[in-house]
Amino acid sequence: MNYINVLTIAGSDSGGGAGIQADLKTFSALGCFGTSVITAVTAQNTMGVKSVHGIPPEFISDQLQAVLEDIPPVAIKIGMINRAEVVAVIEMALNHYAQEVPVILDPVMVATSGHKLIAPDTVTQLIDKLFPLVTLVTPNIDEAIILTEQPINNLDDMVTAGRKIIGKGAKAVLVKGGHLAGPIIYDVLIAGNELPVILESAFIASKNLHGTGCTLSSAIAAEMGKGNDLLRAIKNAKKYIAAALQEGSQVTTGAGNGPLNHFFNPLKLIIQ
Repeated sequence: MNYINVLTIAGSDSGGGAGIQADLKTFSALGCFGTSVITAVTAQNTMGVKSVHGIPPEFISDQLQAVLEDIPPVAIKIGMINRAEVVAVIEMALNHYAQEVPVILDPVMVATSGHKLIAPDTVTQLIDKLFPLVTLVTPNIDEAIILTEQPINNLDDMVTAGRKIIGKGAKAVLVKGGHLAGPIIYDVLIAGNELPVILESAFIASKNLHGTGCTLSSAIAAEMGKGNDLLRAIKNAKKYIAAALQEGSQVTTGAGNGPLNHFFNPLKLIIQ
């Protein structure tokens, strides 16, 4: 018998709402066992990021080897990578990992507070080295603008940006539209040469949005780890996010952007 092991490779959020902390909470809430490789440590709270300390690449490599050789994941989520040398370490690990597993890449570049979290040269490395290796890339509007160098003001722009990201080597992309104002939130999924799939969800009024992107990508990884195909995993993850947002919308945590309620209805750890 085994748990459903899902690995997150990401940065630590001392405020507990995003990054590694949000990923592990999400995995647990969805019935999966989470393991982690920490790429950076941030000093942050609900008001913003105060500083970022990168973990040495050789220690990131040690973490990856330790987890992959002993607790093999059935799905992987990649979050904050703020240096080009870390991209190289992750690329090598993915290339040498024997199992074919879904990998969800959330190209974390800008925090909810607006703080930039990635060095400019790392963006190019991210595209060249990791896009071809992963199952899905999940940029929000701000990140899609950085990746495509085009303005995004509406749904048509999102589709155009998604196609450009596919053109840069991604197998599939989910452009998240939560940063565009309106009563309906649109996300755009493009997989290879297939027609875009437009996913709609109702706008939820809340200032507690910290870690939304981390949580969504982690939920997709967890759902794929449970055996769902890409589209079903995204739909299930979006339902989870909507409920976590709604259930956490009236809770005060800190003076700024608070977290979601990850454990509004947690599952027991699934044993297979």
